[in-house]
Amino acid sequence: MLGFELFRASRRVGRGLFHALAELGSARMAPPRDPRDAAHRLAGALGTIARPRVDGDVPRGSALIVANHISYLDPLAILPVCPAAPLAKREVAGWPLIGPIGAALGVVFVARDEPFGRVRALRRVHALLAAGVPVLSFPEGTTSPGATVGPFHRGTFGIAQRLGVPVVPVAIRYRDPRLAWIDGETFLPHYARVAARDRIEVTLTFCSPLPTRTGEFPEDYAARARNAIALALQRARFQHAIVRGQLSPSRPDAVLPAARLR
Repeated sequence: MLGFELFRASRRVGRGLFHALAELGSARMAPPRDPRDAAHRLAGALGTIARPRVDGDVPRGSALIVANHISYLDPLAILPVCPAAPLAKREVAGWPLIGPIGAALGVVFVARDEPFGRVRALRRVHALLAAGVPVLSFPEGTTSPGATVGPFHRGTFGIAQRLGVPVVPVAIRYRDPRLAWIDGETFLPHYARVAARDRIEVTLTFCSPLPTRTGEFPEDYAARARNAIALALQRARFQHAIVRGQLSPSRPDAVLPAARLR
């Protein structure tokens, strides 16, 4: 059964994967000129795989872009819209296709199980942001079903503070909650079910940039970003409920719980 699903998946995404493989070959023969060029080439390689709906203003300058984390699909949705150097756990480097393309095009892999793995990654983030290259991070550090947003790790927010780089929160919402990759599910069966779909319906809501505040602790900066995403997701659920006739515009509390803000 898995083999049949993989066959169907390969037919669905064949063109996108062919383009991505071509970009990988190009990156190896002619490496990117600089991190910004690498970010744009990575966005181009992934642009044929995911086409999300976008709300809000997409940042075009240097920024720390942070998002809630639901699936390995998340960067595939964000990067074609907003080119950036993404952070990813080191295990992703060994994934078929995605790992080699990411390594060739500047993904910052984080060795979380090594004593200085996070430190090396944060130094790389500092260098990228200081050079004007946007960075994409998923500060929860793990995936969730998407109904709530977990606490954010503070590390990258301290760097944004020191450099005076704005933080741009992005709320990711998939129409089908089964697209979440959670609970230790293995990669290939989930990938086969996802890639066999005709389309992946995902919405990206780019919130207003959060400027730094004098004297603010990095953990409080992280909490502000996390709360902005939680509120954006709550508003999206509210609007969806109105469209489906489950809720009156004057009674948002009738169906939806309050966003869990810290």
